[in-house]
Amino acid sequence: MFEKIRKNLVISIAAGALIFLLLSVYADFENVYASLSYFNWYYLPFLFLLSFSNYFFRFLKWHYYLNLLKIKVSLKESFYVFMTGLMMSLTPGKLGEVLKCYLIKERTGNPVSRTAPIILAERITDFLSLVIISIIGAYIYGYGKSFIIVIGVIFIVLAVILGNKNLLLVLVKSVSRIKILNKYMNKLLQAYESTNNLLTFKPLVKMTLLSLPAWFFECYAMYLILNFYGENISVMLASFTYSFSTIAGSVTMLPAGLGVTEGSLTFLLVLFGVNKGNAVGTTFIIRIVTLWFAIFTGVVFAFLYQKEFGKIKFDEIKKGEINEQL
Repeated sequence: MFEKIRKNLVISIAAGALIFLLLSVYADFENVYASLSYFNWYYLPFLFLLSFSNYFFRFLKWHYYLNLLKIKVSLKESFYVFMTGLMMSLTPGKLGEVLKCYLIKERTGNPVSRTAPIILAERITDFLSLVIISIIGAYIYGYGKSFIIVIGVIFIVLAVILGNKNLLLVLVKSVSRIKILNKYMNKLLQAYESTNNLLTFKPLVKMTLLSLPAWFFECYAMYLILNFYGENISVMLASFTYSFSTIAGSVTMLPAGLGVTEGSLTFLLVLFGVNKGNAVGTTFIIRIVTLWFAIFTGVVFAFLYQKEFGKIKFDEIKKGEINEQL
């Protein structure tokens, strides 16, 4: 698995470099170079701290969900597991973070089918919080209202279905009628129980509200970068452009929204009056501070996890054995 992660990381870095190259051509190399040269890179540690604050608030959500499912794991173990999962941020929709569920299985014996719905609940509440930030900005600045409303409605409907015991049971039974999935009925029922517990009204509202400050930390990081460049962009506008671009990239299901997120962010910044060179420079820096720092943090914690709790044995399990243990 880790060999595959390394391979995908190299490919993604190459893709990221190509995207930045194309954006630099769009904005003119000299303008982008001047922008990046002007930026005070000593500010990076503080920007990284803002991103780490995002991870910490999302960890609180992860640990809350574990407690909600009555999965007993220490705060330290839970933290190491969550942070290790960040190295899977490059997977489509961050679904590779199901690695966290495998690590919980190693630590507690709980099947992945029981904890995997946590990843779904995390993504839904993340999206809803980003939609809240975006919809405010969309109405203030008159851009992207229809897109954000459609995305918001889709995720609200999804949350309602998954949080309603009867509707969810009908969905599970319908899926189980598919011959190839019928043999997984027990696992589907386990997932059904967990999903329903995680997405009922109270946990859904609480964790969506907790996600708001988590994502605002990264929005604020982008505001600080723009503020350093002297661009006349408010915190609200920076939050709107960042959240809108994050949603746009995520719905494509491309790894970390590569290409779409960067393109959307640059386009919106230029649309709202930011110098092209500064727009590309800001996009480059914020992606380092958020996406690439998350992956780096996850890799560091993967090593710390193995030092603290023993080698991650995922590579030693064949695909058939993984399916059996789910």
